[in-house]
Amino acid sequence: MAPVLETRGLVKRFGGLTATNDVSFRLERGGRHALIGPNGAGKTTFINLLTGVLTPTSGQILLEGKDVTHSRAELRVRRGLARTFQINQLFPAMTPLETIGLAVSERMGGGRDWWRVTGSKREIVDEIVDIARRFHLMDILDERTSNLAYGKQRLLEIAVAFASRPKVLLLDEPAAGVPEAERHELLATVAALPRDVSVLLIEHDMDLVFSFADRISVLVNGALFTEGTVEEVSNDPKVKAVYLGESVYE
Repeated sequence: MAPVLETRGLVKRFGGLTATNDVSFRLERGGRHALIGPNGAGKTTFINLLTGVLTPTSGQILLEGKDVTHSRAELRVRRGLARTFQINQLFPAMTPLETIGLAVSERMGGGRDWWRVTGSKREIVDEIVDIARRFHLMDILDERTSNLAYGKQRLLEIAVAFASRPKVLLLDEPAAGVPEAERHELLATVAALPRDVSVLLIEHDMDLVFSFADRISVLVNGALFTEGTVEEVSNDPKVKAVYLGESVYE
């Protein structure tokens, strides 16, 4: 079966610095794939290339077999590629109800008049409720986002990405900054995402990686160092050597 997302020989240079070095990568349909690596390995640059924030120096990006290497970011979203960010991109004065409603209405073509469309279409209301339940947001739907616990803000950001009905969801360090007391809910919610959404997780937190991933790729100095199953990568002495002097997968 063809991968849902693929890169071929992907390179990104910033002057004399090669941030992404000949990366060929496959995300299988329905996959749960983690991308790990030391700080500065090039993980976020790679995600920015996938999503159209950056343009590669050379190489290809294919989404469901179609070349999107030079497609605009918004076109990639329409084709089914969604992401979250290390630092959330939410509107602090809006509520989860308004935020999810805006995302659903935008997908249905009513973004400009989302407040009117949301209240007038039963299918939008039903979808908002379904998403809010999935992401454990029902009891805070009318709270200002700025007042939410940080773990809830992270869940809301994933919910917004999920509302676009992605085929591929890129989660860029979703547990970053989330207090220990709130992490279990986030971990369980990420693990329960439906299998019709293929997920690439970029993460330092190996509890999240091990509870979620079927396959792991290790990026070092912008290049693909190794990849395999969770067991293969966690027992690979080369991987342990890369992290020597840090906590094993920091």
